[in-house]
Amino acid sequence: MTSDLSAPTRTRDDVAGRLLGGSVRRSYAPVVDIDWDAPLVPGKWFLPAEMCTLYGTDLWARLTEEQRIELSRQELVNLLSMGVWFENLLNRLLLRELLSADPTGRDAHYSLTEMGDECRHMVMFGRVIDRIGARPYRLRGWQLAVVKYLLPLLIRGEAVWVFALVGEEIFDAQQRRIHSHPDLQPIVARLMQIHTTEEARHIGYARDGARRGVATRSRAQRFVAGNLHAAAAYGFRYLFANPRMYARVGLDAHVAYRAAVTNPYHIAAKQDGFRGLGQFLTSVGLMGPIARRAWRRSGFWS
Repeated sequence: MTSDLSAPTRTRDDVAGRLLGGSVRRSYAPVVDIDWDAPLVPGKWFLPAEMCTLYGTDLWARLTEEQRIELSRQELVNLLSMGVWFENLLNRLLLRELLSADPTGRDAHYSLTEMGDECRHMVMFGRVIDRIGARPYRLRGWQLAVVKYLLPLLIRGEAVWVFALVGEEIFDAQQRRIHSHPDLQPIVARLMQIHTTEEARHIGYARDGARRGVATRSRAQRFVAGNLHAAAAYGFRYLFANPRMYARVGLDAHVAYRAAVTNPYHIAAKQDGFRGLGQFLTSVGLMGPIARRAWRRSGFWS
């Protein structure tokens, strides 16, 4: 595996300038770049069948075709709801970092550009949920407290870029597998196309940020940044198989959740999504022993 430990030869402003150019050439305004009036296509899926968490299980075999499509709709809504939470938190972290940044620099300007992208993505996710006639999965109780209060306190410095990658790369890898699937609803395919195009720049920016801390990182900072993301492994294990999805389809939520998290097809999909991220974090010294164990125990890493 090629190491990413060497110090970047370009400055952060150089990288930001290139990404700003890409943003000018290829950005979207989902309000006008998605046909919101187009009808849903009967019989089309909201996620490909093989990407559903229960695909291949005994429970899946007992579902009717209509129930399977409805499950794909609820799973899409769950992913989009997670996307709204994540991008909301990421914007708050980036905005906080700007307080100590040079407001005339291209680095600050790209950070603001990315926040604009994320705001449009949140609008897009919300409108798609509404357009397909579903209800979002809202944070509640302790989940809301963790995302709203605890994580902004813990995620600082280099950990911001690790957090960004954890939230972006797993979803991006899965989106790239499904956005051109022939059975997908056109509005979903368009959403995936827009999101993967703009997320590619965000991932490049976050990877560059993670690399830059290599030379100056203390042992304590490396331990924190390299292990804090262990919590995301357990969180994603639960959230990807959100029991509320199964309840909305009329299944026993507990039974369906257990079937999903032990389903070899679902585990393989998670590992496909995490593979590139796991290799990158390892190469830059940000995959600590606690995090490595957590991602493996949660089924994301073999």
